[in-house]
Amino acid sequence: MNIQLLPKKDSKASVWSGGLTYEYLIYPETASYADRDFVFRISSATIEKEPSEFTKFKGYYRYLVMLDNTLDIEVNKEKKIYEKYEIMEFHSDDEVISYTKGIDFNWMVSDKIIHHKLEMTNSNQNCNAQIMILFSLDTTVIKINDKPYHLKPYDLLVIENQKKENIMLDFSNECLFGILDQ
Repeated sequence: MNIQLLPKKDSKASVWSGGLTYEYLIYPETASYADRDFVFRISSATIEKEPSEFTKFKGYYRYLVMLDNTLDIEVNKEKKIYEKYEIMEFHSDDEVISYTKGIDFNWMVSDKIIHHKLEMTNSNQNCNAQIMILFSLDTTVIKINDKPYHLKPYDLLVIENQKKENIMLDFSNECLFGILDQ
């Protein structure tokens, strides 16, 4: 089992058409954002322009969560509103236009991966997924098999569990919790 704590302060920024994006992790490490050859990518972005057109990615499924605001959005010309922390799911080649400024959490998963899920949780989890992602919304202690990890707001914890062992997770606060099996 490999556990990585990726603090928000260490994420690297780059520009997208609507603001800045902060990449936490691209998987595998040898993958390239520009080449679109990653299994998944986790980032947080600022939406600084209204309206903002989201970057399209053919072959990816996407989870997006607003961290500080509601999201007034149009997906393929259909208007929708998502509350703060409500999980939006869409295909990355959809036409998406945001009419909201704010900060989001973003998880892009290759369409080649069949089993993946993102949810909001603050309850204990017993999980044996190959990859687990835990994104803190506030100061949080996450225990992994009783070993504590201290996260600040918007820190990311990634567990690679290639042997698919049962792992007990305990959250002191609400977090985004994602699983992925290849």
